[in-house]
Amino acid sequence: MSQSTESTTETNPFTKPGFIIAAALVIALIAATAVIFLLPKGDSNAQPAPAAAGSSSAPAASPGTSATTASNKSVCGLASSSEKTLGTAPKSKWELVGKIATPTDPKTFGPRRTDENGFRSCFAQSPTGALYAAMNVAALGSSGSSVLERQLAEKLLVPGAGRDAAMKQAAADSGSSGSSTPIQVRGFLIKSYTPEEANIDLAFQTEKGAYARLTLSMRWMGGDWKVKPADDGTTFTGTTQISDLSGFILWSGV
Repeated sequence: MSQSTESTTETNPFTKPGFIIAAALVIALIAATAVIFLLPKGDSNAQPAPAAAGSSSAPAASPGTSATTASNKSVCGLASSSEKTLGTAPKSKWELVGKIATPTDPKTFGPRRTDENGFRSCFAQSPTGALYAAMNVAALGSSGSSVLERQLAEKLLVPGAGRDAAMKQAAADSGSSGSSTPIQVRGFLIKSYTPEEANIDLAFQTEKGAYARLTLSMRWMGGDWKVKPADDGTTFTGTTQISDLSGFILWSGV
């Protein structure tokens, strides 16, 4: 997939019907500097950063208790939390998934499970768990592994038309669709959170310095966080170019 830097009037690929991302295609396009400048410009009325915005060295949210019913507790036994938001960045350990640094805390926030293919799942029912789960989706999708992309579509998307579309696309893809241009997460914003639903903004930066933001809508289902895709299979929404990280809590593993 290629795009000319002169084709600034070309249709935004993120809005094309049937533009499916088992997460990988969006990551690949964000990573292409020529493409990122074709994205819609960010909203000038971006939400302000929380007053206590911190860095990756800030304390993590402490796990607590919640009113989670026994039938919907974590499928792998991770503790839930009564926290409703994150005012600072969690103190995270990072590991590479594909080319993206991804947070990991298997005993507290997840992923609790990693299979022989490197597929990661099971995150805590907490704001930090939802954030880790969202970042996990982005990283798995950018891995370039068709096996991981199929697992992602099958296991980490909310069932429905969108999941069916993503699974169909993942089955049709062959070869690596991962990003050849390194990108890394630089910040996040939890737009809303309840123990059942979360909307999370992630900010990414390409190796050439361009920024983009995107939103993942998460749902707690079957004891883990899953992504709610659009009917065409698109898992990320609101993808826009941004000029800087204003409004985001800084958070990065690289």
